[in-house]
Amino acid sequence: MADAQRIRAVARRVAAAKKQGDDVVVVVSAMGHTTDELVELAGEIGTRPHPRELDMLLTAGERISMALTAMAIEEEGVKAMSLTGSQAGILTDAAHGRARIVDVKGDRVREGLDEDKVVIVAGFQGVDPDTKEITTLGRGGSDATAVALAATLGADVAEIYTDVDGVLTADPRLVPNAKKIDEITYDSMLELASAGVGVLMARSVEFGRRFNVPIHVRSSFHNEPGTWVRKETMEQAIVSGVGFDDSVAKITVHGVPDQPGVAASLFGPLGAEGVAVDMIVQNVSIDGRSDISFTVPKDATTVATKLAESAASQLGAAGVDVDDKIARISLVGAGLEFDSGIAARMFATLAANDINIEMISTSPIRVSCVIKGPAMADSVQALHDEFELAK
Repeated sequence: MADAQRIRAVARRVAAAKKQGDDVVVVVSAMGHTTDELVELAGEIGTRPHPRELDMLLTAGERISMALTAMAIEEEGVKAMSLTGSQAGILTDAAHGRARIVDVKGDRVREGLDEDKVVIVAGFQGVDPDTKEITTLGRGGSDATAVALAATLGADVAEIYTDVDGVLTADPRLVPNAKKIDEITYDSMLELASAGVGVLMARSVEFGRRFNVPIHVRSSFHNEPGTWVRKETMEQAIVSGVGFDDSVAKITVHGVPDQPGVAASLFGPLGAEGVAVDMIVQNVSIDGRSDISFTVPKDATTVATKLAESAASQLGAAGVDVDDKIARISLVGAGLEFDSGIAARMFATLAANDINIEMISTSPIRVSCVIKGPAMADSVQALHDEFELAK
């Protein structure tokens, strides 16, 4: 959706699908860098724009795209109608800027389909049914809109069009020889999305898994098959890909008492403020005291640090340290829990490249390490090579 030429290309593809007999609903994002430009403009007006007004501003980008797309489809000889998120019945909670979809009505979408029209829906946005306020879903929210609508409408597939060939084994900006994954399970894709492989928003994968909606991630520049995300796959490599995330910070609370209730006192306030905590490590107790380290999104560092300092004071802890120069790297694969040597190979590869590990966490399908931020690119490439993901 970068410019008028790309919108016309989208319209031709949509019109061709409609003329083949398919019912088609299109969810659009904003054109090019419109959202970034609107955020920048808001910053020029004031340092702390009101969340409600910022949501009202940002939803304009998708409204522009939906109207232009409808016009372009009509030019292809196919009837079309555009709807905002609220008109399409995308109902959310009240959290401006990071709202979650709680229900999808879709009545006007069905009416448009019954009238043999292609329906274009503005992604990334919805409405709180209680307050009637317009909300936005956060970055990548158009993916979530598309899969949620597909689930509501009983669609055969939700196709996500992007600027790469599909889901890749690593970010091609760091790993030029990253390879397309032909098919992957919801669980593995969810872990990849959470680990920083940014082709799909994690919430869109959650919708697909919950309602068993097949997701096909495809290139918007050609018609070749992309990556299928579904419940089961014919065959999947032990290691599917390498993810990374340098938008995290590590907070360490030193010298907390080693006794029941301490973790609740520390993490309870964080949860109440909506701060997402990822990795947590508690050191072995020495003289009845231990250190607790955890990671949070970098944009939540200020809030998380204040809450940690308050809890530390109440607990009589020694102090709080913050490190925002870190990165989390992850190996993801459906077979990790059955191969105990994977983690050892990961650690050995990092050691061979003189990369120190500060934190480790595991799940049945993911192994993650926190390292220093400057080592991120080298570590991702080294792990991609070690597990021969380009083959």
